[in-house]
Amino acid sequence: MRPHTAGNTMTEHIIVADEESTRTITMRRPEKKNTLTQEMYLAMSEAIDSAQSNPAIRCLILTGRSGVFTAGNDIGDFLQAATAKDDVARPRNAVIFLQSLVNNRKPIIAAVDGIAIGIGTTMVFHCDFVIASTTATFSSPFIQYGLVPEGATSLLLPRMVGHQRAFAMLVMGRSMSAEDAREAGFVNTVVARGHAVVEARKVAREICALPADAVAVSRKLLKLPTEDIVRRMDQEDHLFRSRMRSPEAIAAFQNFFNRKKR
Repeated sequence: MRPHTAGNTMTEHIIVADEESTRTITMRRPEKKNTLTQEMYLAMSEAIDSAQSNPAIRCLILTGRSGVFTAGNDIGDFLQAATAKDDVARPRNAVIFLQSLVNNRKPIIAAVDGIAIGIGTTMVFHCDFVIASTTATFSSPFIQYGLVPEGATSLLLPRMVGHQRAFAMLVMGRSMSAEDAREAGFVNTVVARGHAVVEARKVAREICALPADAVAVSRKLLKLPTEDIVRRMDQEDHLFRSRMRSPEAIAAFQNFFNRKKR
């Protein structure tokens, strides 16, 4: 596998490798369950963006190392942003990464081994093909922190799985197993633990063997208009930033750290 270097945005916690016609973006921060830092968001964003103008890259794979997809955003970043004196009120690099996913024009496969929490689940909803191991779980627990859905999930998920399942995940914060996710419709295939990436590479080779232009046009027809997704994402982001500074959210962040200290 030939490693790809994407300028100064690369970090030790993100591995980007090009093999044949596929770019694999791997989250690797095992000591923190692949929790995403601001630098990791930028590195993944750059890896997606730079693939758009590279005709040699026909397909993308998103995955994690050490039996974990990602535990999502670092709650420390949330607390720091929520209590900052300026008006940022949300780590912006997460938004940049989500925008890259929305604007991506190449088929993208998620290979999910282990937990996918918060934005870890959000990014899966933007993928075209999802492979999950038997140990995979999906959850969007923003409600538990007094927050709201992000990344246009309030638009995408009901369309994928229906209102009731979306309500259980996004409003009640319930998690979903790999098999439940396959039954719900946003996971294509469930495989044995540790085999998600292997299966993803098989799917990528299948996609790359198809006529590139026809794949691109057909994929675009299947997806919601980009402007609709961006509009909902902006709406959610405005509400998310407002909620970040709410007493309810700040108390939830602090309770999270108090539980960790016990």
